[in-house]
Amino acid sequence: QLRLVESGGGLVQPGGSLRLSCVASGGTLADYAVGWFRQGPGKVREGVFCINQRGTPKAYNPSVEGRFSISREDAYNTVWLQMDKLKPEDTGVYLCAAATEYSCAAFPAPGMTNWGKGALVTVST
Repeated sequence: QLRLVESGGGLVQPGGSLRLSCVASGGTLADYAVGWFRQGPGKVREGVFCINQRGTPKAYNPSVEGRFSISREDAYNTVWLQMDKLKPEDTGVYLCAAATEYSCAAFPAPGMTNWGKGALVTVST
């Protein structure tokens, strides 16, 4: 069973940057499409970014366009979410998820089968 662990969250001021990592164990991440999701205080969970096997194509939430990016290095079983120009509304728990039978063309439709426990990101002065 693929296990996912997120790290890199924390407190950052508006306009700052963070890089989240999603590290997999118990399987080969290269076989999986990987998505990042977030849930802000009092909000429903929403998809943020998705990357297919082999790194293409990608899909993202329009609210993060030009500010966030996603990348993967399967040799390290890791996917990163680079977050720049952070805003207070980016605050939330960020979770990574993965599935073998999933296309990012459908993101953020349901279908992810393996989930991490999340990393808290707080954007505040």
